[in-house]
Amino acid sequence: MKLLIVHAHNEPQSFVTSMKDLTVRHFEQAGWQVQVSDLYAMGFNPVASAADFGSRQNPDHLTYALEQRQGWQSKTLAPDIVAEVEKVQWADLIIFSFPVYWYSMPAILKGWVDRVFISGVCYGGTRIYDRGGLKGKRAMLATSLGGQPHMFGPGAVHGELETLLKPIQQGMLGYVGLTVLPPFVAYHVPYLKQPEREAIMQAYQAHLNQLDSLEPLTMPSLNDYDATMHPLRPTAG
Repeated sequence: MKLLIVHAHNEPQSFVTSMKDLTVRHFEQAGWQVQVSDLYAMGFNPVASAADFGSRQNPDHLTYALEQRQGWQSKTLAPDIVAEVEKVQWADLIIFSFPVYWYSMPAILKGWVDRVFISGVCYGGTRIYDRGGLKGKRAMLATSLGGQPHMFGPGAVHGELETLLKPIQQGMLGYVGLTVLPPFVAYHVPYLKQPEREAIMQAYQAHLNQLDSLEPLTMPSLNDYDATMHPLRPTAG
């Protein structure tokens, strides 16, 4: 089995980096092959632009997704994109390792998604969700945030964590066909003392130990929609 960790933290001694290191040890000890894309260490370019294409189908107007398809077919995509796409194709499981910034992921990681989940390979037309290009692979978030657990949930100040993470877990991962496992979230990390941090690491180890028994998150199925994406069955309300 093969694991890709896409890691996005700007501090090599951070708690999230320690989680990433634990992830590497856990899977290597289990006999997995592991690759890590440490985006800050790589100096990964997060900016999707015309420079990503060695040749253009339409040199006068940039439609990024269409040029991704053309670039992949013509083998003229930027080398850093090709390298990451090949890692995604190689992996059976992708773990995204990052701190939550502004209800989302760091810009460098969002840029990785923009540039690497290319149209024509990862998605395109009706090749989304359970027909997506990455169907058969699994993904999971391993993340941290500054808030405390009671700040998330029905009626809580920040609302439900599932809603906060939906643009990532459904809009990016589920959309391209990945089977999305429940995330691991480390709460209030910057403010914790060492014993509390160690307890979180133990909980994360337990989460990894039971990975194969975790129930994936529910994603849309195109079997429930017609060719124009209208629901086949009336929705409530």
